[in-house]
Amino acid sequence: MRKIMGAKVLFFFALLSFSAVSAFAQDEEDQGLVMNFYKDSCPQAEDIIKEQVKLLYKRHKNTAFSWLRNIFHDCAVQSCDASLLLDSTRRSLSEKETDRSFGLRNFRYIETIKEAVERECPGVVSCADILVLSAREGIVSLGGPYIPLKTGRRDGRRSRADVVEEYLPDHNETIYGVLDRFAAMGIDTPGVVALLGAHSVGRTHCVKLVHRLYPEVDPALSPDHVPHMLHKCPDQIPDPKAVQYVRNDRGTPMVLDNNYYRNILDNKGLLIVDHQLAYDKRTRPYVKKMAKSQDYFFKEFSRAITLLSENNPLTGSKGEIRKQCNLANKLH
Repeated sequence: MRKIMGAKVLFFFALLSFSAVSAFAQDEEDQGLVMNFYKDSCPQAEDIIKEQVKLLYKRHKNTAFSWLRNIFHDCAVQSCDASLLLDSTRRSLSEKETDRSFGLRNFRYIETIKEAVERECPGVVSCADILVLSAREGIVSLGGPYIPLKTGRRDGRRSRADVVEEYLPDHNETIYGVLDRFAAMGIDTPGVVALLGAHSVGRTHCVKLVHRLYPEVDPALSPDHVPHMLHKCPDQIPDPKAVQYVRNDRGTPMVLDNNYYRNILDNKGLLIVDHQLAYDKRTRPYVKKMAKSQDYFFKEFSRAITLLSENNPLTGSKGEIRKQCNLANKLH
């Protein structure tokens, strides 16, 4: 009888131990996003990405704008899962090829970074993390703040082209719509104002501007700025493939700074959303505050980028680690 009771007790404790180990293993398997996720599996990962971004930026300055746009266009559409990078297939259209993604380019450089990481740690670092970390380093290259970001994302297996317009605001959208879409991701009004400060760098294609110039000039535009815009966009129906664009900020076009806010308060914002941001009663106080303080702009920008980068990621056993960023593994 004692032997039977002893066996039952031992079995009970063994069962408890197994349950505890299983629970621990599950926690280990999906720890979500954490700082320095690759510290054991690929400790050099973040340094490799940083060095690659520096090298690529040195050769091609406009790569930094691309990396910054990537994080908006990927993470804002349901999940930060590198679905933006997937090529079209016979069954699905790529997010890269939708109207909302007009002007996105330099995806090949993400592949360059991925190849460098793969040489060091094959099959370990996701394209989603490379996309986010390259955006961070791009921000630094443009004179913006260094933003500590968590890692541990995994890659999605399908494009989300069918819902891009549902999630990504358009340049002609009302400020109500823009605020609502970002609020769904947990980004508040000062965060949205700061994110749109990314319009401080890069350029806007004439395709997105001509409705403010033709057939009549939008009276909301600064008269001092109109001649330059007309010079850069002389055609009422510009060729989308032509190199016709206006720099977002003529003063400091290669620097992420708070000059954008001074520009839009002077009616020099290129897009409708820029003008609305400066004059809507909910956003104007933050525009004025960021125009006065670059530190405040950087603080809110860093907070908003962090929230964006953590939008509904795939972690643990969800998704996959792509071998090649433009193809799901089943197509590789």
